[in-house]
Amino acid sequence: MATENQARRPKRSVQHKQQQEAEVKEARAIARYVRISPRKARCVVNAIRGKSVDEAFQILQMSPKKASRLVEKVLASAVANAENNAKLPRENLYVSHCVVDDGPRMKRIWMRGRGRADIIQRRMCHITVVVRSKD
Repeated sequence: MATENQARRPKRSVQHKQQQEAEVKEARAIARYVRISPRKARCVVNAIRGKSVDEAFQILQMSPKKASRLVEKVLASAVANAENNAKLPRENLYVSHCVVDDGPRMKRIWMRGRGRADIIQRRMCHITVVVRSKD
């Protein structure tokens, strides 16, 4: 039981409403179950973290890696979410948070000599990009 001295927190529904009413300054996009190794995608994501959106698009378009095409799609989706849902101008946006998390692994069998087999793991990842307004 809460005594009068202890401050009571509001109900979850009230907290949720307060969060929605708070001015949204960021937008996110997540690509799940992308068929590329997380290690290969992280080097591309690290290159655009903290950059402005236009500079990030230029870096991704000039990169020869497969992961850059995938990250570019996620970044374009995050920018579209910011413009349409959060009503943020594109000129003020920058990549505030971007991560690549491990996804599930598909296990495949690679036949070896003398009746043996090895397991090949086909890795997947989840790419998350968050854009935020500089203001």
